[in-house]
Amino acid sequence: MAYSYNRLWKLMIDKKINKTALRREAGITSNAMAKMGKDQPVSVEVLAKICRVLDCTVDDIIEIFPDEEK
Repeated sequence: MAYSYNRLWKLMIDKKINKTALRREAGITSNAMAKMGKDQPVSVEVLAKICRVLDCTVDDIIEIFPDEEK
């Protein structure tokens, strides 16, 4: 599986929130934020915390592709 958090970065720009503020408000670790920066998987709990802060759904922040679409 391949992951893309491009939707998250675009949403953060639209909502005028930076990574540090999102990390603080969502209560997630810098390690989780770094993983997303490298398009690596993170837990559903992390995604749910981000969605709560940004008032969005998981589909609004992540795209998942089968391996052959990399």
